[in-house]
Amino acid sequence: MTERIKEKLEELHNKYTFNSVSPRIRFGENVYFEENGCIFLSKADDDEGNVDVLFSIKDLGFSDAFIQRIRISPDQRYMAISLKSENSEEATCVIMKLDHSPVMEKVIPSVFSFEWAANDVLYYTSQKNLKCQNVFMTTFTDQKHTKLVYTEQDARFFVDIYCTKDRRFLTINSNSKTTSEVWLIDCRHPFKLPALVQARTKGVIYHIEHRNDELYILTTYGELAEYKLMKAPVASSGMENWQLVYALEKKTKLVDLEMFTDHCVMFLKNAGHLYLNVISFVSHLVQSIELPTWACEFELESHPEHTTSTCYFQLNSPVHPPKCFAYSFKENNLIEQAAQEVPIITNCHTTRLLAKSKDETLVPITVFHSMNSKELHRKPLLVHVYGAYGIDLNMSFKEEKLMLIEEGWILAYCHVRGGGELGLSWHKDGCQYNKLKGLHDLKACIMLLHQLGFSQPKYTALAAASAGGVLAGALCNTDPELIRAMVLQAPFVDVLNTMMKTHLPLTVEEQEEWGNPLADEKYMKYIKSYCPYQNVKPQCYPSVFITAYENDQRIPLTGILRYVEKLRKAALDHASRTRKKVITSFIVPGNWIPSIILDIRANGSHCDSSWEDSLNEVARHLAFLNKELEEVCHLQHHMKSGK
Repeated sequence: MTERIKEKLEELHNKYTFNSVSPRIRFGENVYFEENGCIFLSKADDDEGNVDVLFSIKDLGFSDAFIQRIRISPDQRYMAISLKSENSEEATCVIMKLDHSPVMEKVIPSVFSFEWAANDVLYYTSQKNLKCQNVFMTTFTDQKHTKLVYTEQDARFFVDIYCTKDRRFLTINSNSKTTSEVWLIDCRHPFKLPALVQARTKGVIYHIEHRNDELYILTTYGELAEYKLMKAPVASSGMENWQLVYALEKKTKLVDLEMFTDHCVMFLKNAGHLYLNVISFVSHLVQSIELPTWACEFELESHPEHTTSTCYFQLNSPVHPPKCFAYSFKENNLIEQAAQEVPIITNCHTTRLLAKSKDETLVPITVFHSMNSKELHRKPLLVHVYGAYGIDLNMSFKEEKLMLIEEGWILAYCHVRGGGELGLSWHKDGCQYNKLKGLHDLKACIMLLHQLGFSQPKYTALAAASAGGVLAGALCNTDPELIRAMVLQAPFVDVLNTMMKTHLPLTVEEQEEWGNPLADEKYMKYIKSYCPYQNVKPQCYPSVFITAYENDQRIPLTGILRYVEKLRKAALDHASRTRKKVITSFIVPGNWIPSIILDIRANGSHCDSSWEDSLNEVARHLAFLNKELEEVCHLQHHMKSGK
């Protein structure tokens, strides 16, 4: 089964990645790009496809790494790249001098973000134990030196560096989950001390862009804590001088923002639908551009030139490979790029639903199924959930999702509170003392799907990763009869014990998401009420497949091991106490014990895995789900035959 699935996934991968184009970085007439660990240079006006190979990371001695980020100095004499292995959260920054024969100028270990302030001045942040709190400047002049320029003292804050689109400023961004502070480095005077934009104010997040001596500030400041675009003079950037440019509508998710010379493009989501808002700084008009209804995710062009008259991007969904689009500022219209060899999938139906949660809040669900499917109530259903940190469910294209659709599965994505699908307020309504709302949302979504005839409990599986494991694991404790199987990837299932251990790298930082049980007994009781590990009990659980990683710094392996041990014991205790148990519409014999499989991987990590490791992992997950749901079908057939 696993090998058959791998063969099919490899076939789809080759089919849909054959024509994929690596992100291009344009500098005037030069275009830089990376493919298979090599850096290439081509000319923008070269129609013949001539390219030069600048260097290969294997030649640099980094054969087990992949390129994560590329930054080129303004005069194109230097290129900084970050190299990351699949078993580490930390990257290595390599600076190459781009002469006729590029040479390695410097190697900086444990780097998170970096940007060029000038032709020979690079700023970067160092990373240690998942934290970034120091910013350094290093020079490549005749007198090379490196010095510390900023240190963040608050453990809840994470520091990164960004370059404004017009390359006028670098910004040192210090962010917690709820609060921001930004310092400016003038790229015309890169050795000057950073200048503060606005001192951190609890609950106010802000990010900086620049245009015509004005700062454009994307912020939550003011009434209705959703993002707004504001502006202020560079010389007087304090909050008292911020002027409103545009405010997002309630329950709208800002996915990204791109600044151009005379325009700003906002990439937005509302109830699962994607659209653009194009703001003209000349006419002060805002144009809203609807996008195809099948689209679920944006993929933006890497480093677009801010002087261009066209904004390029890609659209995709879990079952639709990326397709290129562009918006022309001159023509004020959306352009679908030339037809690609791989067409948009046309036999897949996309449905958007709203489930009424316990408090009557409407929760969006996105459903995919084949148009050829009949008797949907008999089809297997794979439900996806996340619901934390204000992060959307990942709905980018995956070969395995398309394979499932082709094999008759239904896919459902539940956009529960705690995630970011309906803006900042959607996240706030699902964190800390509101975590149970996300659980209620998930239950309401699954129940609505079944009521509408999308599968039924015995054919339903649940998939979650990382913090999504909290809600998935909690549902298994409260309503195990709603699903037949569950697949978890590096799940966060031991919330209370983890949040009690402040020596772990992320505990203090994540108190704004989960609460602080050490400082407040109410938080301890509340977290204990939903924590998957704390609420395991003898009952009939669904079958569970858990993938964990030996080198995962984010999700302690000890917590997963404790959870699996307790879950197995509870399942055995229940099986030994009961002879027969009726669950929804099918009977489970008393000696039936759910499969609870823990797959600990030596390779891979919480965030990154190679294509080969990912392929093997996905194939194991799908083989497990097929086996578990097939067993239900066989069991039901056997029972009918025995009557």
